[in-house]
Amino acid sequence: MKRQSATNHTRYQPLQHFVWLPLSFTMLVSTVVYIIYRVINGTFSVSLLLLLGVVILAIIPGMLARIYALTLQDRLIRTEEQLRYYMLTNKRIDSSITTKQLIALRFSSDEEYVGLVEKAAAENLSPDEIKQAIKTWRADHHRV
Repeated sequence: MKRQSATNHTRYQPLQHFVWLPLSFTMLVSTVVYIIYRVINGTFSVSLLLLLGVVILAIIPGMLARIYALTLQDRLIRTEEQLRYYMLTNKRIDSSITTKQLIALRFSSDEEYVGLVEKAAAENLSPDEIKQAIKTWRADHHRV
């Protein structure tokens, strides 16, 4: 696997990002263009609205599946990172740390984790600032 860093840790799912999304977008745009064409020609019918509804209904489950998977994974990461902090310090993590910050903090090594958590809480660092501050990157190859 390629070595991860702050600049290349984003993960793409080829089927999702390069097949399903472009095809969904193409199908939606084509359907809307077809409906406009039929309206201009005076051959519009209610069945065209049903066609548009079917296209939209075909896209929604794919979007929801992705959203649900990412939401669940974010919750799991939050729990893992709170446990990690507790194991390293025997204290609960600062309640001001957001889930987005914890998601960024997961890439830091144990040696710098506690310091980065405290710095993120004190300075309200953004996820990108946290990732840039990491010196020893801990890869996450299991992101959905």
